[in-house]
Amino acid sequence: MSTPPTVKPPPLSNLKVLEFAGLAPGPFAGLLLADAGASVLRIDRPISGPNSPAPPAADLLTRHKSSLPLDLKSPSARPLLLSLIRRADVLIDPFRPGVLEKLGLGPDYILNEVNPGLIYARMTGFRRDGRYRDMAGHDINYLAVSGVLSMLGPSSKKKGGKPSPPINILGDFAGGGAVLFQGILMALLAKQQQNGGDGKGGQVVEANMVDGANYLATFPRFARKTLTGSLPRGENLLDGGCPYYDVYETKDEGRYMAVGALEPQFFGQLMKGLGLEGLGWERKRYDRDTWDELRGVLERKFREKTRKEWEDVFDGTDACCTPVLGYDELENGEKEGREGDQRPVVTLRESPLLAVKKGAKKEDDVVRLGQGEGVEGEGYVGQPLEIGKGGKEVLESWLGWVEGREFRVEGGEVVLLKEEPATKAKL
Repeated sequence: MSTPPTVKPPPLSNLKVLEFAGLAPGPFAGLLLADAGASVLRIDRPISGPNSPAPPAADLLTRHKSSLPLDLKSPSARPLLLSLIRRADVLIDPFRPGVLEKLGLGPDYILNEVNPGLIYARMTGFRRDGRYRDMAGHDINYLAVSGVLSMLGPSSKKKGGKPSPPINILGDFAGGGAVLFQGILMALLAKQQQNGGDGKGGQVVEANMVDGANYLATFPRFARKTLTGSLPRGENLLDGGCPYYDVYETKDEGRYMAVGALEPQFFGQLMKGLGLEGLGWERKRYDRDTWDELRGVLERKFREKTRKEWEDVFDGTDACCTPVLGYDELENGEKEGREGDQRPVVTLRESPLLAVKKGAKKEDDVVRLGQGEGVEGEGYVGQPLEIGKGGKEVLESWLGWVEGREFRVEGGEVVLLKEEPATKAKL
């Protein structure tokens, strides 16, 4: 697809990112950078054996990325790695604290001796200086010690009403990778503003999922000191306690409608659509003593029609009543006008990000859907990145190196034929 002349390249087109292979948050930060046009090279562990095939790594957050196999513990890999770091703008460290330091690749050495302009971005689960810093953990653990998990789940008054972990969105992705991405952008902006493009001004960006998730919870944390959120979990306005901010099953079992009719005018539209207008609920909506009764009324009412029938009632209204859609519906729902096509995280009208969905050809589509050919799976099927795929091309693009002249592939790993002089800095 040819890009319309009025559309500029993606905003991070000149950015070089070195991403050490990891899981979830680090790769997601790299994905956000790659979708914005950055050249992202993932450093993978090599596959042993000269004739071994290159299986894909477990990571599915790989679109628009390339891979290069390097054994970080091998002395022969170090000169090549340092050459890449010297050319990179951003390095993504997904490891537990101390891993890269033990390999002689910690930020003090890298920023002082190798690349003083590098943005050295580090992602951990727990705080680096906290009580749990030396412990392993997963999304549920980071949410637990951040305080966020205590706010999630049904009311403790209900049977089995314990805190309930969501899918790993809040820790790994929202509080982890997306926060690291923001930190990288802030560091790049600070570098540009403070140093006038002199090649210096690099710094360490440290993100962790405890603080990231906790920051996302700023409003509900504040709300605990107000009438909005001062009650126990599951009994407040926005956590399922309020009957007109909840989910209701419809006549077709397993289908639901989501209700968020908080404001009086929206509540009035909801009552009208449900056939409950003029029965006094508009006047009693703030009386918590009537909430259980109202919830029962709404439960019975929504079971009178199928989800499709309720959609026909509420589509185009201000009742704040919408269907709960599953991804299986969205993936194949474009013909029904569903908002299921996967798009870039944000629309930049002058310099759109790279496309996820295939087939955007008109200029308006390029702006909304992103520029470029799109990717296999169109955002619904993750495509594993084969170890080594695209790595040779990145070596040529970043360093001007050609296979057989500066390097060769030996036993599934890239090996230098001659060391770049600049990599002989003090180790």
